[in-house]
Amino acid sequence: MGTADVEAVWRVESARIVAALTRFTGDFELAEDAAQEAVAEALVSWPRASPANPAGWLMATARRRAIDAIRRRVALHDRYALLAADPAVHSVLDRDVDLDRIDDDVLALMFVSCHPVLSPQGRVALTLRVVGGLSSEEVARAFLVPVPTVQARITRAKKTIAAAGVPFELPPAGERRDRLAGVLSVLYVIFAEGSTATSGDRLLRPDVAYEAVRLTRTLAALQPDEPEVHGLLALCELTAARFPARTGPDGAPVLLADQDRRLWDSSAIRRGLTALSRASARGLGPYGLQAAIAATHASAPSVTETDWDRIVVLYEALGRATPSPVVELNRAVAVAMASGPARALAIVDELIAANRLPGSHLVPTVRGELLTRLGRRTEARTELELAARLCANQRERAVLLGKAAALS
Repeated sequence: MGTADVEAVWRVESARIVAALTRFTGDFELAEDAAQEAVAEALVSWPRASPANPAGWLMATARRRAIDAIRRRVALHDRYALLAADPAVHSVLDRDVDLDRIDDDVLALMFVSCHPVLSPQGRVALTLRVVGGLSSEEVARAFLVPVPTVQARITRAKKTIAAAGVPFELPPAGERRDRLAGVLSVLYVIFAEGSTATSGDRLLRPDVAYEAVRLTRTLAALQPDEPEVHGLLALCELTAARFPARTGPDGAPVLLADQDRRLWDSSAIRRGLTALSRASARGLGPYGLQAAIAATHASAPSVTETDWDRIVVLYEALGRATPSPVVELNRAVAVAMASGPARALAIVDELIAANRLPGSHLVPTVRGELLTRLGRRTEARTELELAARLCANQRERAVLLGKAAALS
């Protein structure tokens, strides 16, 4: 077994290993460090002798590393003795365990990684590291920041959790719904960065987006009665289904109207629609409403045959549920398709007058498109050039400059 095999096992099993170690050592940072040491040892050992049970090997090795670390802490010697003698610990770490309990551990790990005491950047980095199993280098590559920056965020997050005395447990039932919103928010941020990169030379980062999909699937399995979990999963699946058609062979963006819909992933669409059906059982929340919009696109044979009136209504509902200038901007795009660019331009101009999205390239992008459709070419070119200056993604910027040049 080589490096790729180690990485594959770790990606699938990391959350369970870290969660089990955290529950039995009571030390989140120690558990994560011990698990990482086990991976490092696997990279050396597995090419020489492949274990029959790779996940069990990682679990057992991580357990030994954790016990060694505790043993070195003289003040915690009694705790080490208790851990070493407790047959329940060996049972769990040897994977002869109650899967329901392990699932609770993984869910608790998600709640700890997304705890409100952490900064938003810390939550994202820690979730990808300890729940997703990504290395610091992978997290840094995903968000285009230096590796030391990611490592510092993870270190600060772990220290903050320890200093705040955050318990490794599921939040009380009364708090769980509110805390779940924070977990969903972190997963949404990760997926959004993968589906439209905020900067860099690629429009998409599928590896980041698919990691968010995987984590959301895990959360949906652990929280099957939460409609918004299924709503987020539906949104991710339906959005990711369009990835194969969103860029050309050279990586250049392909606009929705120009996409070959035969390339859309029909399996992902089916999974997304199934998740949306589950979310709809109790009424759609904000993620479910966004998923319903994505489903409307997925079911349309072309842009012109899309039910834009339905999309406008869904955006209006989303705006009432979670008022946001981005939602209003997207509603304007839908209104332009349903009722014409003049009505949509009024919505955009209201956002500008209220200074709702200062510094964003999205507003001049949409305004430039609307002015183009209205035949106001000089104004449209000015807006598109402004959008290009504000846009940090090189691929998007190139498209905007191309549109502006075509209006010259």
